[in-house]
Amino acid sequence: MSTPRRRYTQEFKDQLVQEVIEFSKPIAEVAREYGIAAQSLGNWVKKYRETHGDAGGEEATNRGATAREQALEREVQELKAELSFVKKAAAYFARDPQ
Repeated sequence: MSTPRRRYTQEFKDQLVQEVIEFSKPIAEVAREYGIAAQSLGNWVKKYRETHGDAGGEEATNRGATAREQALEREVQELKAELSFVKKAAAYFARDPQ
């Protein structure tokens, strides 16, 4: 005896796909949360990316930069400012006293 095939609305599929893409969540995690097969969700994500192109994926990645990337970017800016200060101080102390 086989179990009846489950059908999902397009809205439900889109909601799950957006969760995977916008929040960079693993497909398996989202599928487990909603009680669906990871393979099905993977197919939905693949179809979405094919129809909406790779630019949509890059745009979502840029918008949803991870906290680690943001922290590293701040650190880089701070280190650049510190280096600039040290260079100015070194140039000041390297002058010939007159």
